Amino acid sequence: MSSLLRTVRTVTELRRVVGAWQDAGERVSLVPTMGALHRGHLALVERGRALSSRVMASLFVNPTQFGPNEDFSRYPRDEAKDAALLASVGCDLLYAPDVAEMYPDGFATSVDPGPIAERQCGPFRPGHFAGVATVVTKLLLQSQADVALFGEKDFQQLQVIRRVARDLDIPATIEGVPTVRESDGLALSSRNVYLTPEQRAVAPTLYRTLAEMARRIEAGESVAAVSAAGLETLRGASFTSIDYLDVADAETLRPLERLDRAGRILGAVWLGKTRLIDNVAVGPKR
Repeated sequence: MSSLLRTVRTVTELRRVVGAWQDAGERVSLVPTMGALHRGHLALVERGRALSSRVMASLFVNPTQFGPNEDFSRYPRDEAKDAALLASVGCDLLYAPDVAEMYPDGFATSVDPGPIAERQCGPFRPGHFAGVATVVTKLLLQSQADVALFGEKDFQQLQVIRRVARDLDIPATIEGVPTVRESDGLALSSRNVYLTPEQRAVAPTLYRTLAEMARRIEAGESVAAVSAAGLETLRGASFTSIDYLDVADAETLRPLERLDRAGRILGAVWLGKTRLIDNVAVGPKR
């Protein structure tokens, strides 16, 4: 347990602390995390502080959102370091349950977020968004937070959570926070630590490609032509493989064929064993 940040590990303890804050009329923000924190996570805490008088973070590496060939076992874990970082930006509470607390014996319920999870990352990560939707639903209900904050880097995840909260009448406001980037445009991610120096030099090509696509589409070029050019650029870079490059409606994530509403350009690529995702806004309501 961190000496710098109050830490609770059970739903009962969590509700006791948050309930006391809310009984005193305080608004509470939640920042769900899986640890391995970086400046992007801290930006969520800082935004939560601007929106409420209390900010709590959760730290739980959720096994149900990892596929059988994904990196659950090697996902970086350092609670003491994460707690110190959270404390440094004014977080008030850390909720760090274990797997038995989140998924007790006999647990059998899953939240299926529906069609919004079926495109983009969906086919490449079967069951992932059901795992995300289930654990976030639990965190929102466990904490009773007024606001929950998520980074726009995981844009499909953000939209899945918005859909689940809307459909299930969960009263928390779901707040998206802009992606935090390195100086060369690479989106901050816990998985960036896996990149070799050579791979790290290639990685910003994804963001540059998406940003150029947005510029060209907003300048009047057709979505189809720009998408084809963007895919050719990615194929010409040193990515190991490309999962998808998609221009989508920003709310539904369905294909966007012309720029008549807010859109999002999303891409996922591989460098060795590291999967990178990114997205940029495109359209009249940026």
